[in-house]
Amino acid sequence: CSNLHGFLQGKPQPQVTWTKDNQPLDTSRVNIRNTDKDTIFFIRTAQRSDSGKYQLSVRINGAEDKAILDIRVIERPGPPQNLKLVDVWGFNVALEWSPPADNGNSEIKGYTVQKSDKKSGKWFTVLERCTRTSCTISDLIIGNTYSFRVFSENACGMSETAAVASGVAHIKKTKTVYQPQKIPERDMMEPPKFTQPLTDRATTRGYSTHLFCSVRGFPQPKIIWMKNKMEIREDPKYIAMIEQGVCSLEIRKPSPFDAGVYTCKAVNPLGEASVDCKLDVKSKFD
Repeated sequence: CSNLHGFLQGKPQPQVTWTKDNQPLDTSRVNIRNTDKDTIFFIRTAQRSDSGKYQLSVRINGAEDKAILDIRVIERPGPPQNLKLVDVWGFNVALEWSPPADNGNSEIKGYTVQKSDKKSGKWFTVLERCTRTSCTISDLIIGNTYSFRVFSENACGMSETAAVASGVAHIKKTKTVYQPQKIPERDMMEPPKFTQPLTDRATTRGYSTHLFCSVRGFPQPKIIWMKNKMEIREDPKYIAMIEQGVCSLEIRKPSPFDAGVYTCKAVNPLGEASVDCKLDVKSKFD
């Protein structure tokens, strides 16, 4: 419901008029109660169609005063659209989706990504407030079959339903013997290119977190991690790894000092490329 309370002052008793978008109010939806001291505007069951510009006019003996209120009724968004499992490699999967058709009359703040393995059937959150419409999920277990779903989120909360990927990911060890073709080395040379970017993350103080991205290139690129444009050198707080093109940076027991912009830079003789993300470290009591 929506309830607006305006206080009035003046003699004789003011003449009060409410309008919406310069039109008379729909009295079947809106109740108005006026006294000599106040006016109360009440909608029992607010709907999105009740959004608009409301004007309160007060008139006494030909003198008039006005107040304008912009009201926006919001609700939870619909689920994302076109969720696809676009790639499976090693212990990793890549997902893509589109924004929801209905944002609930409020900006989409991010997406929550969940996975479920066939053995347990339980859903676990792997990403929260993901601001992009794609992600890479890593550290999956050999022998498991995974399903994935994504929720939308706005200022009113998460969507009541999720988009569920139509396909599943089978994580298995292949025994195929690879027979490389004889290709001139110049045809294989490739500058670094990130196939999956870093994603903004939020973590809690004292709880280790990981940053992930994917890169390709030949010769294999050298990976450099930076924080706020300063290279991260040997530091026990950080553990950097690369496996099958997936770059990861573990930040151990972060504090608010570790918040900032992190960059992953890939360099080989043909060129370089970089991606970055923001890390927010929250207090346990936030």
